Amino acid sequence: MSVTGGAPDEFGLIAELFAPLAAGFPGALGLADDAAFIAAEPGFDTVATMDSMVAGVHFLPDDPPDLIARKLIRVNLSDLAAKGAEPRFLMLSAAFPRDVGQDWLRAFGAGLAEDVRTFGIHLIGGDTVSTPGPLTLTLTALGRVKAGRGLKRSGAKAGDTVWVSGSIGDGALGLKAIRGLLTGISAAYGEFLSGRYRLPHPRVSLGPRLLDLAHGAMDVSDGLVQDLGHLCRASGLAARIEAARIPLSPAAAAALELDQSLLASVLTGGDDYELLFTASAEAAETLADLSSQLGVALTGIGRVEPGDTGKVTVIGADGREIPVVQGGWRHFGGGSQSGE
Repeated sequence: MSVTGGAPDEFGLIAELFAPLAAGFPGALGLADDAAFIAAEPGFDTVATMDSMVAGVHFLPDDPPDLIARKLIRVNLSDLAAKGAEPRFLMLSAAFPRDVGQDWLRAFGAGLAEDVRTFGIHLIGGDTVSTPGPLTLTLTALGRVKAGRGLKRSGAKAGDTVWVSGSIGDGALGLKAIRGLLTGISAAYGEFLSGRYRLPHPRVSLGPRLLDLAHGAMDVSDGLVQDLGHLCRASGLAARIEAARIPLSPAAAAALELDQSLLASVLTGGDDYELLFTASAEAAETLADLSSQLGVALTGIGRVEPGDTGKVTVIGADGREIPVVQGGWRHFGGGSQSGE
């Protein structure tokens, strides 16, 4: 691959930016081969996940390259966390536009390096190509979980409480803030929400601690209502949640105070990357202790119940159902995230 601005070709790019991220794991072979070797670990299952990000769909084309790289890692680590898995390895496939420059690539590599260090993981392989189309990035993340213990969407039980970590709605409202569509909130709140969209915080410490507590689990990437619907559908159940119990950041609460119609974005917007899980009512005290230990808010927002499989009912403060028109993000079903 050739790039502008004196940047290295494909092999130089790998040697300069990516091979150092494999240091410390001999099975990666210094990224000088076509594959990596991972020894099977007795007593553990390997958990694999893969996400793609496309400029104009999953991030804005002019987003800082280091944040694009870090978001790419973090959305995958969020999937591993939802399985209760500890992240170990990454594989990157990058299709860079032909006019990408050296400074952009080095900033992208620096972002990868920062989160490889932050999360204690290794880049062990992948591929780099040029493309005439938009920047397209695909990351495979591999983790481990104790054999037979991984969390699944299909484990929810009737009567379970529905829980979420952190706060909900910041990602969707952050995209609105970036686009200048949130008016009246402070600059500090706008920056907070924008940051939550551009750089999520995967709950990698929380996920493994839920192995003995959660029944069904996934992360909130495509919108709270849609993702809870996915979990319920996999479990053959329905759910009822209360809008007033959905945890909001101070910035999101301020935005909703100015414009109640933004509740739809909180319910159906994506890019929160918080954990969504169900647990028995008896687990509430243990989860409260866990929340305190990790410094991560855990909030019960409703219940899993028998009913139309996959149906999520949202109840307002007045006790009446809130109609949810948009079920969430679908790549082939209309709507948009970062692009129109």
